[in-house]
Amino acid sequence: MYYSENPNEFRQIMLRELGFQAVEKENYTLYENPKNGFLHLYTRPGLYDFGIADYTIPRSFVVQFNTPDPFLRFGIVYEGKTRFQLERQPVSSFEASAFLVLERHLKGRQAWKPGDHFYGAEFTIYPAFLQEIAVRFPNFDPLEQFPENHTRHYLPAEIMVILQRLLLRDEEDNLNGLLLEAAILECMGVLLESERLQAQPVFSYQKDFQSIQRARDILTEQFTHPPTIEALSRMLLINSQKLKTGFFEYYHMTIGEYTASLRMSHAADLLATTEKSIAEIARDAGYGYPSNFIKKFRQTYGCTPLKYRIRCYRPDSEFYHNT
Repeated sequence: MYYSENPNEFRQIMLRELGFQAVEKENYTLYENPKNGFLHLYTRPGLYDFGIADYTIPRSFVVQFNTPDPFLRFGIVYEGKTRFQLERQPVSSFEASAFLVLERHLKGRQAWKPGDHFYGAEFTIYPAFLQEIAVRFPNFDPLEQFPENHTRHYLPAEIMVILQRLLLRDEEDNLNGLLLEAAILECMGVLLESERLQAQPVFSYQKDFQSIQRARDILTEQFTHPPTIEALSRMLLINSQKLKTGFFEYYHMTIGEYTASLRMSHAADLLATTEKSIAEIARDAGYGYPSNFIKKFRQTYGCTPLKYRIRCYRPDSEFYHNT
């Protein structure tokens, strides 16, 4: 059992368990073990970190954490699942998704087992930088804006684009500190605007909210060939403008962005777990033309579908274990 009181201690435990060795690069530190994977860590010590990681856990271990100070974490997990238990709560698991959470006074434990795989990118914003943002931009205080220890499993589409841009720059080895800090501030600006929209009193009746929820359910069920906004409006007896505005307010993305994200997630799953051709996957994801699918996939994941498949088809991947 390990003990951690902040994200840096937590990371050091992970690095030791993975057997990573540090190599200083021009703009980041490379932590690597050929058997287990890698971590690219971009950092401004005491203010923020940005990590891109792809690794497989070699042995079981547990970390007990107690994090009194506030830390804002957001990013995306493309692959991976871990088990954790917060104090006085049942055991839960975290699976691949986007996420945003303000952690403070957080207690619990997290467990890994051999073969658990993780691939994703994450920002960790430390208290000093959160306070600096609040001072520089008085209309946005992250410590007041977000509820403590409540994980949102979505990010505004603009932030997803920023993350993909950073992943691509990292892959090309041209991500520097200025670009990274500019990206963080851009993300904060997007979050500010998103919170403002959420705070606007758009709806006055519970029926409207129920219609928005039902619209999301319908889109989730029919994402490959979704109904038009006009058809949804007629089906749910709600004004089309109210439907569009309300959907963005509650889910922080447009209806089009939501269906596109479901299509891309479905396509990524097919690429990782089947041998279907790109054209077949494009059709399964609701795209009539493979070229349109490839363009959208690259915008979302920062690489072509073929390159994504190559990354997933590793000897230690879930695909090989299940075939």
